[in-house]
Amino acid sequence: MTARTSPEATLSARGALPKLQFAASLDEIDGDIDTFIVPVFRGDSGLELAGGPTRVLSSEQEIELWKLLTSVGAQGNAGEITTLPGAVLSTEPSADSSQTAADAQSQTDSHSEKATASGGHPTHRNIAKILAVGLGDVEEISDEDIRQAAGSASRAAGTAATVVSSLGIFNVEAAMVGHALGAYAYTGQQTTTSAETIGTITVLGNTQDGGATAKRATSIARAVCFARDLVNAPANDLYPAKYAEIVASAAKASDLEVDILDEIELEAQGYGGIIGVGRGSENPPRLVRLTYTPHNADDNTPTVALVGKGITFDTGGVSLKPAANMWNMISDMGGSAAVVASILLASALKINAKVIATIPMAENMLSASAIRPGDILRHYDGQTTEVLNTDAEGRLILADAIARACEDKPDYLIETATLTGAQMVALGNRTPGIMGSHAFRDKVAMHSQAVGENGWPMPLPSELNEALKSDVADMRNISDSRWGGMSVAGHYLSRFVTEGVEWVHIDVAGPAYNDASAYGYTPKRGTGVPVRTILATLESIANGG
Repeated sequence: MTARTSPEATLSARGALPKLQFAASLDEIDGDIDTFIVPVFRGDSGLELAGGPTRVLSSEQEIELWKLLTSVGAQGNAGEITTLPGAVLSTEPSADSSQTAADAQSQTDSHSEKATASGGHPTHRNIAKILAVGLGDVEEISDEDIRQAAGSASRAAGTAATVVSSLGIFNVEAAMVGHALGAYAYTGQQTTTSAETIGTITVLGNTQDGGATAKRATSIARAVCFARDLVNAPANDLYPAKYAEIVASAAKASDLEVDILDEIELEAQGYGGIIGVGRGSENPPRLVRLTYTPHNADDNTPTVALVGKGITFDTGGVSLKPAANMWNMISDMGGSAAVVASILLASALKINAKVIATIPMAENMLSASAIRPGDILRHYDGQTTEVLNTDAEGRLILADAIARACEDKPDYLIETATLTGAQMVALGNRTPGIMGSHAFRDKVAMHSQAVGENGWPMPLPSELNEALKSDVADMRNISDSRWGGMSVAGHYLSRFVTEGVEWVHIDVAGPAYNDASAYGYTPKRGTGVPVRTILATLESIANGG
């Protein structure tokens, strides 16, 4: 059917992001600076600054900055942030400080051959505050260290109007993405507080395409934070029908093809898993299909299917969840949010791969019409499932969506979901579990680790597949054992993947939602994981990797 949108198809609350821009040196920046961010390190003989070819300050300014930092006990340890008055950067060293200056110069130049060159010696300007961000051992700095440091610095900068960061001397894109994601501010529907963050973040660095990098980093940050906004939305503002309309509106703005199936069409076309899970709610289910086709697509253009779990709220159904922390189940559509954001990002970055997203949406509620333990559901591809636990509902809707996605004959299928508590038991709250075709699984895990989302490849032991046998259906939706629950779910989903399709399942039950304090560039609540993993994988596929 034709996508149905309305003027009301928007979220009631969105998070705030800063504007990103690039400059080769401080001389290119007009006006005063509210916060200036500089990297510092833990050296063999004490605190070090990024001197030598990486210098963005004059030698005299670095000397004064080093002296003040050491006087307040700064060590340069990873995660350490030291706040100083900006006036120090306009202070000239005194005539009797030659020995101290020489010592400081030695420290600031000590690793000059180890970092990326930037250059530029700024003229005087007013700087209100300096944030010195510790990176630890200069020999061990990674792109993820830069992203994490940039995110922490952005949160420390608060709502400053103008921020300038020299973290880009190591990697401009990593610094920009980290700063933007760390600056994300979400206040929801509070009546007295609006989401406010940094106005503009200018990243200094040495690159020939700083403007293009800023544009790319902005697109990535917007996509990740759109996923965060969706996850953060309460279920009364993001039920399946409205969720579908919000997605359709965003997709239309990105020139994607959109198709939405309502509950009548889902029933008629045999989507028994989606209908079964959704029938306990007064908010009926939906299936959204989005298609991105690059302008230069031909017969050699790879096709990638994306599938994401869209349970807009999960009570557990008849197999009711405990009341404690059930409010966090607004995040049970985190996989679908990542898939929506990823296909929008593929369009924004003009990735040379055809991407088709299949997104099942349902609300798992308890009512007289809800499915019961022991019910049998028939899926889109004709296979049947005996439902032993109605709280293992995500795999039921994903089964239909995967079967439909495989009809498009994709070369690759990437599916992600907040699927199992077993993922957190096995890997904790920050590490996605990745299962699927061995070679593709390992590539996706490699990409995930490179972007800092840290997915880990997990096995699908054959004996766990046997645990899904049913006496009365093709399979049941859970094992009767508590062991290996994440891999059992992976086996279940594998039964709906067409032979020959390279596929992965990314379980983000913990990583998609942070119910603890913010850290690095990760805020409290929705995180946007695994958008950047999917992006890295799509770009690798598009480039023949």
